[in-house]
Amino acid sequence: MIGSGFGGLAAAIRLQQQGHRVVILEKRDKPGGRAYVYEQDGFVFDGGPTIITAPWLVRELFERSGKSVDDYVQLVPIDPFYTIRFDDGTSFRYTGKRAEVIAEVRRFSPGDVEGYLRFAEATEAIFEAGMALIDTPFEKITDMLRVLPDLVRLRADRSVAAFVNRYIRDARLRQVFSFHPLLVGGNPFQSSSIYALIHTLEQRWGVWFAMGGTGALVRGMVRLFTELGGEIRYECEVRAITVDGKTATGVRLASGEVMTADVVVSNGDVARTYMDLVPASVRRKNTDARFERLEYSMSLFVLYFGTNRRYEDIGHHEILMGPRYEGLLQEIFGKKTLAGDFSLYLHRPTATDPSLAPEGCDSFYALSPVPHLGGPTDWASAAGPYRDAIVRYLEERYMPGLAASIVTERMIDPRHFRDTLNSYLGSAFSVEPILTQSAWFRPHNRSEDVRGLYFVGAGTHPGAGIPGVLSSGKIVAEMIGECAGVG
Repeated sequence: MIGSGFGGLAAAIRLQQQGHRVVILEKRDKPGGRAYVYEQDGFVFDGGPTIITAPWLVRELFERSGKSVDDYVQLVPIDPFYTIRFDDGTSFRYTGKRAEVIAEVRRFSPGDVEGYLRFAEATEAIFEAGMALIDTPFEKITDMLRVLPDLVRLRADRSVAAFVNRYIRDARLRQVFSFHPLLVGGNPFQSSSIYALIHTLEQRWGVWFAMGGTGALVRGMVRLFTELGGEIRYECEVRAITVDGKTATGVRLASGEVMTADVVVSNGDVARTYMDLVPASVRRKNTDARFERLEYSMSLFVLYFGTNRRYEDIGHHEILMGPRYEGLLQEIFGKKTLAGDFSLYLHRPTATDPSLAPEGCDSFYALSPVPHLGGPTDWASAAGPYRDAIVRYLEERYMPGLAASIVTERMIDPRHFRDTLNSYLGSAFSVEPILTQSAWFRPHNRSEDVRGLYFVGAGTHPGAGIPGVLSSGKIVAEMIGECAGVG
């Protein structure tokens, strides 16, 4: 197993449950992949995903081993899910209670209540169809043809934004109910309306947080994996997947060590795995040219910071919308230029778990979607001024005295995703989730070029986000189990 992100851990646990011997090879000094944890000066910062939905996918992993997730990590519900703040000073409290959401819609735009109810009903139909696909493999074109009638009926060719705009008129409410694709690397104006199912997913199952941070969930999964007999090796970077004929035989490490294996599963970036680790001579379908033609998600600029005071009026999850919506996203995804304005996801986990910072302090990160490295931005010169602009914006709008209150910080930009996480073009979520790059059209979980090579994680089916990558682990484990004759 190459990599120890959520997809890799999920697949590794399931394969150990089947009786296979699994060794995870992790480039970094700790597990988690994008969910790496930074600890400094008494503060704890989750490096990656912080929003846990579809909790049953987590519980199922542990229950298959006769365990309870509650003995490994404490998952708690977040209420509200998000506070969405707008440039005009208004804010929308987004919860899992239908009556409260309706009340918020009415407060913003009474004329949109009926439209919201029709929108919510429509997303339930999308949820029923879409969630049935999340752990279904798409290896053959016939798999795609089988679901085509549902995709046509649900108008999956429309974007999430176009779908929302059919029901909602208020510009701010249109943002409230269409921003979710950004959480999995998609542009709401390009991502298929299938992703509108996230509204129903959250309304039915809630938004959750792992006490101790998302890293606590990673540690719980690693503990389960090792209890099942699995092995994880850190600071073991894979430099090549060894192939005999057209069959994967193992991997070669940066140290020069060669490890043999009956099966290789990559939780690394799918494009970089093929382009950097698999010999070009055996790749007829997954060529460099194919991956160069694909569209990739945006990247991220993230400022992690700790303050020597608490900002009690800031919630756990804050979505801070800038003055533009569609225009900003067009610059990020289309023109791939760094805009002078931004929208931010502000994460304050100490609102729920004060242990993540010293007493009387707060732990934060401010995340800004930015273009991937296919654009002209020179981050060596842009990162510092961009950081300063974010701090200035937060201080002026939401967090008085912020600059003087920051006692520790670190930041990452697209170069981190390229160089540390080995992500093609520094994309934060790999292959962009648009209709023509979904399901069968997405890089497959089982390689068509190399026998015994499989893929989990954001760039393969079903896609990014914790539910997606956990489901990719389930798909791959079942594929390998079928080949080995085990369940």
